[in-house]
Amino acid sequence: MANVNLELFLHIKQNAIVKLLFLQKKNLFFMSAWISAARPRTLPLALSCILMGSFLAADAEQFNWLIFALACLTTILLQVLSNFANDYGDTQNGADSSERVGPSRAVQSGEISPGQMFKAIVLFAGLSLVSGILLLYFSLKDADSTTFWYFLGLGLLCILAAYTYTAGKRPYGYAGLGDISVLIFFGLVGVLGSNYLFTKSFYPLNILPALSSGFLATGVLNLNNIRDIESDRSTGKFTIPTRLGKQKSIYYHWFLLVASALSIFSFAIIKEGDMSWYFVLAFPLFILNGVKVNSLENPDPLLKQLSFSTLAFVVLTGLSLLF
Repeated sequence: MANVNLELFLHIKQNAIVKLLFLQKKNLFFMSAWISAARPRTLPLALSCILMGSFLAADAEQFNWLIFALACLTTILLQVLSNFANDYGDTQNGADSSERVGPSRAVQSGEISPGQMFKAIVLFAGLSLVSGILLLYFSLKDADSTTFWYFLGLGLLCILAAYTYTAGKRPYGYAGLGDISVLIFFGLVGVLGSNYLFTKSFYPLNILPALSSGFLATGVLNLNNIRDIESDRSTGKFTIPTRLGKQKSIYYHWFLLVASALSIFSFAIIKEGDMSWYFVLAFPLFILNGVKVNSLENPDPLLKQLSFSTLAFVVLTGLSLLF
């Protein structure tokens, strides 16, 4: 009798361990799906515009670590929100399908349900808003209320733009407006806006490094859209590459890279000796990117390369300003 009870106990214990291991594996798989949906490789690009604005503030001797930390946190939250909304919206609108060349998406593959993703979008929109308000409080607490409300409205516009890029009834990314949006939000708004939070001033000359960052960010989007030309065309997503075709989109890509270089060169020349030229060390990375996009059938690996090259370029530009 004792042996029977012992065997029964061991059997129950074994089943419990198996179930526990299964649940742990399932939870790890689910967590991995969320991390993948957040697209960590896009975060260096998102932070690049904040870094550029911060380096410009440091050059003006008005850098603040708390503002920098909150600006980075808000930007990361907005980028994850945008990535979740992109995953959700492209699946809802049919752009993410089995014909797609790039990495599989969480909602399209069934790893995360549309309902779960929508809840995550709402959560990150709320977190972005809270983080943004804290950023504005600490950076603009001594400014007039009009400035605070202006920046709050700009923050709400960023949240709206992040969601409506591919989600909603009339996503503007499907009309080919993604490039101008990236140039504005990853360039002009990201760099000039973050710089203003440090300095409480607008310097027209800073438009040039802002454009330089924005052109490179648009280049990353262009690579993404070149990769997805066929699947986007079949689902009615009219990005610039679906309108131009691959070869002309490669010419457009070179235009973005050259425009970025000319913008920062112009900035350095106007600074007249108040800036070093370390940033040119990043240019071979951009040349390599432009050459490879013409030779690779699938330019997906170049997205990560250009994102990190942009980050390296911004850091080198910062060193050029400070040393």
